[in-house]
Amino acid sequence: GTECNTVAAKIARELGWTPQETFESGMRKTVQWYLANEAWWKPVQDGSYQGERLGLKR
Repeated sequence: GTECNTVAAKIARELGWTPQETFESGMRKTVQWYLANEAWWKPVQDGSYQGERLGLKR
């Protein structure tokens, strides 16, 4: 709400940064990415991921 807008305005003013995406477009792109990359996240969800990419496999 209002507090979020105030924080966003402060960030834009003090850092000169503004988001390239709206919340809605960012969520849409995130969902699209997950739908297109099931092979990446599915092993985490189904428990078959063993930590290989994090160097945690022993």
